[in-house]
Amino acid sequence: MQSKYEFFEIEKHGTIAWVFFNRPEKRNAMGPSFWKESPIVFKELTFDPEVRCIVVAGRGKCFCSGIDLFGMLGQMPGLGGEPPLGGIKAQLLDAIVEAQEAMSCVEKCKKPVIAAIHGVCIGAGVDLISACDIRLCSADAIFSVREAAVAIVADVGVLQRLPGIVGQGIARELAYTAGDIDAARAKSVHLVNEVYPDQQSLFEAAQQMAVKISEQSPLAVQSAKETLNYCRDKSVSDGLTYVAARSANILPSEDLAEALSSFTEKRKPNFKGK
Repeated sequence: MQSKYEFFEIEKHGTIAWVFFNRPEKRNAMGPSFWKESPIVFKELTFDPEVRCIVVAGRGKCFCSGIDLFGMLGQMPGLGGEPPLGGIKAQLLDAIVEAQEAMSCVEKCKKPVIAAIHGVCIGAGVDLISACDIRLCSADAIFSVREAAVAIVADVGVLQRLPGIVGQGIARELAYTAGDIDAARAKSVHLVNEVYPDQQSLFEAAQQMAVKISEQSPLAVQSAKETLNYCRDKSVSDGLTYVAARSANILPSEDLAEALSSFTEKRKPNFKGK
């Protein structure tokens, strides 16, 4: 795996990979390096055989303050003062589609991804956590879908993913008002699974959950993620057809044999993902 990134810092603790936003002096604002590096990071972690679960967190005082608007102006065709001609519009469309992959790669990653959020999580930060499997936060967390306040439409995934997490009414409220919600309300609307008193207890809880996930069969966990992602916008019938094929694809397995052996021998299983 690439050892040095400009925006990210990766720490491995056994089978857990911590992916830190590492731009604390800018409150982890997502500048050009984020959009370039994110697909690389999550692709490499997908194919890293040692990693079974990923935690995403922020260095410094907060999780993420959103897009670095001034840093990105020179990266998006048509926003630097060029005449808005058809060719420029086509280039802008391509650039937006490419930027979407920086979020979608989190969802596509075969390993479960937990977001551990402290401080502010604004704009594109909410896009990112919406693509994660599980969200946890500290009591000081503040969330805001901020794009309407800066005259843009959220175009990298939050409008597509957030309604499935919090429901249409809450998602529309957040998108239309650009308002803040605190940790308590985030939990009440199911944006986060749990709230912890401070950053330290949050990170400890995220690590514990990641370890618990990593102790299960990787074949089963990763198949569950793929099935849940597939079934999100499908009928129950379509979902059942998919999971039947998925289940048949991973059985039999060494993990299943290990599960049976460990149960008989009254010990903790040691799954290999085979």
